[in-house]
Amino acid sequence: MTDDFDAARSGDPVHETPEVLHAGTIMIPALGLDASLQEVGPSRSLFQDAWRRFRRNKLAMFGLFLVILLILVAIFGPLFVQSPTKYSKTVFREPPTRQHPFGVDHRGADVLSRVVYGIRLSIFIGFMATAIETFIGVVVGAIAGWYGRWIDSVAMRFVDIMLGIPYIILAYAFITVLGRGVTAVVFTLALTAWLQTARTVRAGFIQVKEFEYVEAARALGVSNFRIMARHILPNVFQPVVVLMAVGVGSAILSEAALSFLGVGIQPPEPSLGLMVNDARSFLSSAPYLLLFPGLAIVLTVLGFLLVGDGLRDALDVKDN
Repeated sequence: MTDDFDAARSGDPVHETPEVLHAGTIMIPALGLDASLQEVGPSRSLFQDAWRRFRRNKLAMFGLFLVILLILVAIFGPLFVQSPTKYSKTVFREPPTRQHPFGVDHRGADVLSRVVYGIRLSIFIGFMATAIETFIGVVVGAIAGWYGRWIDSVAMRFVDIMLGIPYIILAYAFITVLGRGVTAVVFTLALTAWLQTARTVRAGFIQVKEFEYVEAARALGVSNFRIMARHILPNVFQPVVVLMAVGVGSAILSEAALSFLGVGIQPPEPSLGLMVNDARSFLSSAPYLLLFPGLAIVLTVLGFLLVGDGLRDALDVKDN
């Protein structure tokens, strides 16, 4: 240190020895950081980092396996089974056989074909209802969170009132107005499920709209719609993705419940909930009529719920 001081006073160049900082097994010199950063490796994107954390979750991967398997069954299964509305005139309530692996119900229909088509219908209703309710919830939550004041107060009081009404009464009310059938069930599920999405998006907008880059966009004269769509929504969409995954499973379960109560999908549509309802009368004599559609409902809902739970953990940067 004294030699360097004397050299500096005399005008001679100072020969500095770069200090070395130990970080784990990586040697990072205090000088020449560019060469050291090359040894660290390329940075990962948010998607790659989330996927890496998602793969570590064994339950989430099991749920993803179930979801992919059931979607493949819904797409390609109808190619290998008979029509669910084809009824035998000679065989009724037959136990599982080689020709009918899931048995034959009391109407003479093949249970396997009805389960396959029921899974297909349930997944279709789940995705459609979730897409509609997500759109409604994002729009309402974004407008309420961005504009605030009386718009926020009116929107949130309406949400609170809707949440205060028991779900089954609310669903019955919409079914009465919209009628029964696939379309009515989709809109009923969507119109009763957007409330939580709206509250989540609103909370995110209230927090993010105070950030400096949003204020800068305002100062530059960027339109409200562009700020909401391009600058705020991408930063609050992570919890919405989790709600969408969980929402599909919840919609499938709700559809099965409505059909079980007789106000959802109507015969001859192959609804899993309707099959469970029909099987109640034959629980002791033909338990397979309840086993297979009930198991299909459980596996479908379980798969989407596990995926949603895994996405929540993978996208939660604070916990990781």
